[in-house]
Amino acid sequence: MTLHRINVLTGMIACSIAWHAQAADTIFNLTADGGGIKVSNADKTINFQVGGRLQYDFDATRSDDNGVDTQDFDVRRARLDVKGNAGDWGYKIQFNVAESDGSQGGSAEDLYVQYSGFGKASVLTIGKQQEAFGLERVESDNDTASLERSAVTELLTPVRSAGVSVSGSGARWSYSGGIYEGQGDGRDDFARLAFTGRATWSPYLAGTTVFHLGASYMNRPGSAALADLVVYGLEGAYSQGPFHVQAEYLSGERGEQDLDGGYLEAGWTLTGEARPYAGGAFGRVAPAGRVGAWEVVARYEAGDGNYTDVGLTPVQIYDGRQYTAGLNWYATRNARFGLSYMHGEAKDITGHRFEGSEVRTRFQYVF
Repeated sequence: MTLHRINVLTGMIACSIAWHAQAADTIFNLTADGGGIKVSNADKTINFQVGGRLQYDFDATRSDDNGVDTQDFDVRRARLDVKGNAGDWGYKIQFNVAESDGSQGGSAEDLYVQYSGFGKASVLTIGKQQEAFGLERVESDNDTASLERSAVTELLTPVRSAGVSVSGSGARWSYSGGIYEGQGDGRDDFARLAFTGRATWSPYLAGTTVFHLGASYMNRPGSAALADLVVYGLEGAYSQGPFHVQAEYLSGERGEQDLDGGYLEAGWTLTGEARPYAGGAFGRVAPAGRVGAWEVVARYEAGDGNYTDVGLTPVQIYDGRQYTAGLNWYATRNARFGLSYMHGEAKDITGHRFEGSEVRTRFQYVF
């Protein structure tokens, strides 16, 4: 990130603090925990929060079929965010400070305004935001048990786009639906619109036992070089105490081409902690003791997907298989160390099969 961008972000934070301080003639409370630095008044109707994340990865990737043999130590993600609300109006601003794979950082992630005056069951969000599709995609990368998302999720699910959405949630249900720029960052973003929606339901929810079901849909226009994409998704999860299992299946059509794939993941927290659940998604393990929380995780994937994590190329996406085994140590609510091994294979359009593998370690600090 350039010095100019850092100065702009610092100025925005300072202005936001001053604005919130003047928004009400009251005493503000300052707290700092795993969720960031928070300033709020007594009844929480006005609040301001600064947070962020730093993920440093070492990965060794090898694919003899593609002539890949690399070892890299780099920033996977580094982000700063500012969010808050005054009454029914809120906002969030999140920037990439740095990114791996040669990117220079400085790009915007979230830039939106929210109105919650209709109640928790109907929240309006306007601006750049995460499109709600699938369990694994909507969960923060701070919280997922596997260090990287599955190949089918990377291939067929949307990320962040500018648009307008309506969402809501209760103890057992959640939904989100919106219209978004179809291709993004052009001169005519809304000439062709994308629609993305997700709904979840928990038929059983008691203590740390959760039975979760969900479905998603996306219809995204293509371009001159790329056909339209329509994707359907089904998801299910079960969590009981320290054990969790989750699975997703996605089926898509890009023009005349059919694409589909899925994964099955299981995890066990050896120290007994449970993954928190709210709003149709699971959160990060919070350690209960001084030794932290230790978690083992395994995942199996099959179908079409983006298998570049194990050294395959963007055209080697068909009829793949991938296996992941991982170990996480949540030292505190903020700090996490992760280790994973992935091995995968997939075909190109001619049917030729390619293999690859990756060992990844991650240090993550969230504030």
